[in-house]
Amino acid sequence: MDDQTALTAFAGLSQETRLQIVRLLVRAGPEGLPAGEIGAAIGASSSRLSFHLTQLEQARLVTSRREGRFVIYAAAYPVLSDLVTFLMRDCCDGRPEICAPLLEARHD
Repeated sequence: MDDQTALTAFAGLSQETRLQIVRLLVRAGPEGLPAGEIGAAIGASSSRLSFHLTQLEQARLVTSRREGRFVIYAAAYPVLSDLVTFLMRDCCDGRPEICAPLLEARHD
């Protein structure tokens, strides 16, 4: 991931509703959730939700697919993983003990 892609992803996450959506979709797993269920879970109107989902798709943090009359949204796990890797790439400046708790938590 390059700096510009990371900045776009961070911009996508830099709003409370969008962060709530991404966290909800991460918990939902790769099957994702219908838009209506996302809106109900976070208490967002359909127009507000649509705006935020569009922003998240443009940042490549979520994907969407149509199933019948429903639009299903899912976390873009590869992009989210790349973003975490981008943050941790230069971790600890040669001091692995700083990152050890993070690596341990990842395996819990």
